[in-house]
Amino acid sequence: MTAQEIEALFETPEGGYRFARWGRPIVPVVFGVDDATLPIIKGACEAVVALADHKMAETDPELGANLMVFFLRDWRELGEVPGLERLIPELEPLLDRLVAEDANQYRLYRFEESGAIKAAFVFVRMDGAMSALSAEALALGQMVQVILLWSVRAFAERSALARAPGGATILRPDIADLIRAGYDLVMPAFAEDASHALRLAARVARGAE
Repeated sequence: MTAQEIEALFETPEGGYRFARWGRPIVPVVFGVDDATLPIIKGACEAVVALADHKMAETDPELGANLMVFFLRDWRELGEVPGLERLIPELEPLLDRLVAEDANQYRLYRFEESGAIKAAFVFVRMDGAMSALSAEALALGQMVQVILLWSVRAFAERSALARAPGGATILRPDIADLIRAGYDLVMPAFAEDASHALRLAARVARGAE
């Protein structure tokens, strides 16, 4: 993976560069799934966090849970979640925009003073495209997309996932290498200079040797 390819994965809508990783242990909570699906989602979260060599915890001392994942059939269902408007003051205009765009997923982040990710809200509307995915592919894809602050267009043309020879859904090796590089402790948790992509590319290349 070249520095230019990596830079594109963290490109802001304005054309700049912005990278961020989680700065605290991840504490997930999942809404809108049945008991059979819940372990699949939590298992995907554990796998991606382990890949990054990051940490999970039972509770966040400040927030309780800091990764909230919502699965729903209609965007307006979020307006009925008690207390959500206190966590997301911009909820109503956000829902209007998601409905107008016919979106099927959205991620909203909160950040530490350092710029690292502090909390994230993941919203998945189960339209035809999402419902066609297996629970394993859906869960893995969402957890990969929230482990770093990717560009909104990062996986629009090519998925972060791939098919293993046996048919199983796996994370693309180049994306896995990039996540590991992004969580290298010598790398900053937040960066807005595109030279950061060069450093990531060097680590990815070393990992592939």
